Order: sequence, then C-alpha cells, then structure tokens
Amino acid sequence: MTRWLNRLGSNCKVLILNIGENNNRIFEIGDDNVFILKCLNKRFYIPELKLDQIKNAVKDVDLIHLMNHWTLLNVIVFIASKIYTKPYVICPAGALSYLGRSKFLKNFYNLVIGKRIIRDSAYCIAISRDEILELRKYGIQESKIIHIPNGINEEEYTKYHNNDFRFNFGLSKKKIILFVGRLNKIKGVDLLFNAFCNIHHQIPGYQLVIAGPDEGMRSGLDKKIKEHKLSEHIKFIGYLSTEYKSAAYNEASLLVIPSRQEAMSIVVLEAGITGTPVLITNRCGFNEIDDINGGKIVEATTNGIEQGLLQLLRDENQLIYMGANLRTHVKNNYLWPSIANCYLDLFNQVVKE
Repeated sequence: MTRWLNRLGSNCKVLILNIGENNNRIFEIGDDNVFILKCLNKRFYIPELKLDQIKNAVKDVDLIHLMNHWTLLNVIVFIASKIYTKPYVICPAGALSYLGRSKFLKNFYNLVIGKRIIRDSAYCIAISRDEILELRKYGIQESKIIHIPNGINEEEYTKYHNNDFRFNFGLSKKKIILFVGRLNKIKGVDLLFNAFCNIHHQIPGYQLVIAGPDEGMRSGLDKKIKEHKLSEHIKFIGYLSTEYKSAAYNEASLLVIPSRQEAMSIVVLEAGITGTPVLITNRCGFNEIDDINGGKIVEATTNGIEQGLLQLLRDENQLIYMGANLRTHVKNNYLWPSIANCYLDLFNQVVKE
C-alpha cells in the first residue's frame, strides 16, 4: 500500500518490527521512510521502546494508519497519536475475533485499551463485508466503517521465471495441490492434511505441497506422515519469498485455503492473479468465488474439504476455466492502483475533516 500511495504523490512512512521479509520491501519504500523497532518477543510481538524513532515516525504526519489489532505496537502509536494530536484510521484485517491462543490476554487487552483504540479512530477499514459485522460488535457506527478490500500487485506474481522450483524443493512431477499460510489451527492446515490423507489413493496424480512458517503444528503432522507412509505424497517447503511464492502458484493446479476463520484471504488474490483456481472454506470472507465460478466453497471440516477436492480434481479443464475466471475477477477488482486510490480518497477526507 505504501509503495502505491507514494506513486500517487503521497509521502508515506512505515513503522514496523524487524521480522518477516523486510529487506526488499524497505528498498522499494526507501530507507529514510522506514522505521524499524527490534522485536523482543516473537510470541507476543513485543517491540523495543525507542521513543526517538516513534517520535520521528509520528510527529510530522497528517494521518496515521494502524494495522491489525492485538499488538503493542498499535498501543504505542495510539498513545503517540494522542500526544501529537494526529488523527488515525485502523484496519484490523481480520484480527478482531477471539479465535486462537491467549483468549484471556485478548479479553484483558480489549478491556484496558483495545476497544478504545477501535472506537477513537476516525474511520475503521473493513477488508470484507463480514468484517463490518465484527466492527459493529465493537460498537462502531456504520457511518464510520469503510469497506476497502485487500489489494494485489500484479507484477510480483505474473513475472514467472523460476523454472527450478520443483527441483529446489525436492518435488516430484505430480500435479500440485498447494497450501500457503502459517501452520496453525486458525489457518486449518490440519483439515487439509487430514482430508488429503483420507483420499490420496483416489487422486494418485497429485501431491500436497504445504508452504509457510511453522507455528506449532509441523511436528504432529510429520509424525502422521511417517505413520501413514506419505512422505512421497506430502511435502513441507517452509516460508517462501515472493519469487518462490509466485513460482508455487504458477506450478499449482489448485490452491486450498482451509481456514477456520479469515476476514479476507490475500492468498486468494495471489493465486487468482496467476490463474490458479481455489478451494476455500466458507470462513474465508470471499464468497464471490461461487458467483464468478472461480473455484469452490466448502464447509470448514475435513469431510467438506475431501468432497471439494474430489469434485474439483475430476475435471482438469474445469480447473483451467475456473482459474481464468478468477484471474479476470482479480484484475478487474483487486489491483493496487485502484485500491490505493480508495485509501487516498479516505485519507484526504480524514485530513479535511
């Protein structure tokens, strides 16, 4: 978003923690506009408190855009916004629900300051229609909720040059069913894993490729692979750079998003722009998949995913057709040039008000 807003003439600064794939993104934004705080604890994303950096990031801006919800970084910047009297908007990006770990801490966080951060914002940005309902549960008036979906940078995923993808990750020539995401309960990788184990003998021409960082589930899944002797059918390839992720989408016959909860999956857009059809659960906030015939929506259960896989993989021509539909839909509605203009219009409105 920052990159595209800068292209539209804005001067954006970014305050982040030193985790994830930052180097390339920092280069694209510019070192002078990126302020990096050391992450002292990756479990709770506790930032090092460098007041000078926070001050420099906040004091001269016209507006602040907070991302996510359950973060101490948001608390710090919220306090700074009050000190320097800066308006802010917030985009929870699907983080408002209490699913996952630390429900007690999340309740405490909301009680102490979380709900105030949401309610004091100039506007709340919902990335899906479903998230509007979540924001209303926080007591936000509909007039303060703006729907702006996630965006995708087409250039990152359509320039496919990595012909060694299968070789580099030890993959066979079998067709690929792909999962991209964190290995945790919310993302539902266990549902997909169990579904594939149950039906792999019915789809012998396919392998399951799981890409993403481990958040506690990998060891249990590895144990099941050994028990069922599925090492030739299921491969873990870990966290992927943008280049390798683009290669993975382009190599895959089908992307599966088995999430138990998702506001709006950015992975749908990434797959869609490469023409890869998707199988998603009805918890992903992207129900238009059915309307455009760009894939299939199923229940967020092992059985639901099993049946979805069997139905989709019966007809390869159907997959190609669905992938083409999804690509057209993403190109027409979710590219950053148009999404960034929506953000810029909102930001100008907030500053004017």
